[in-house]
Amino acid sequence: QVQLVESGGGLVQPGDSLRLTCAGSGRTFSRTHMAWFRQAPGKEREFVVVVSWGDSNIYYADSVKGRFTISRDSTKNTLYLQMNNLRPEDTAVYYCAAGDIGFGVDPKIWQYWGQGTQVTVSS
Repeated sequence: QVQLVESGGGLVQPGDSLRLTCAGSGRTFSRTHMAWFRQAPGKEREFVVVVSWGDSNIYYADSVKGRFTISRDSTKNTLYLQMNNLRPEDTAVYYCAAGDIGFGVDPKIWQYWGQGTQVTVSS
C-alpha cells in the first residue's frame, strides 16, 4: 500500500523559510514522478512543482520560481520542498503527490496523495 506523509508546515512570517518533507512508503519513489501541490481556502488545488522520475525534468509554478526548491533523497524515499522568502499568498495546505501514469500540472493525473500540511504566512 502506497503512503505519503507530509510534515514541516507551520506558521511563519513573511520572508521566513520552511522545509516540507514527504515520506513515502509502499514503493520505490526514485522511479516515480512526484510533485508538490497546494490549495488555499476557496481555491482549486494548484501545482507548485513537478519532478519526473530520475529528476530529468523539473517544472516550477511561476509564482514560486526562484524561491522554492524540490529535492529528493532516494535512500530515504523522501521528497523535500525548501521554501524561502515566503509570502502571505503562499498560505495553503501543501500536498505531496506521486504517480507513474502521467507527468504534469493537472492534479487529476496523479495517483497517490498525502494528507497535506498547513503552511501559514502571516505577520
